Amino acid sequence: MNQKVKMLHLSALVMATGLYLVTAAHAAAQQIRNCGPRPQVVERLTSTYGETRQSVGMGANNSLIEVFASSETGTWTITMTRADGVTCLIASGQSYETLVEALPSGDSEA
Repeated sequence: MNQKVKMLHLSALVMATGLYLVTAAHAAAQQIRNCGPRPQVVERLTSTYGETRQSVGMGANNSLIEVFASSETGTWTITMTRADGVTCLIASGQSYETLVEALPSGDSEA
């Protein structure tokens, strides 16, 4: 491999590393912005959006996964609370509906 090709490869590697670092820093900054102490997050969901807890489950690493929603406004939010008490917003949206669906019978081909 000649010197010119080596320099091109090195330049590409440096640019890729820089792009990775910028992207990782941006993702970390967004995660920090979307997390906070659980009482504050729940208070904001309740007071700002009128959302209350609709369901709860355990996730990976003993995290608490919760769905908050408002039947009046239709907004919903999914949160994850870590073992250290920090709650992060995972997803949110509109048009929330509560469904009660029966399981298909064992002999159907669903």
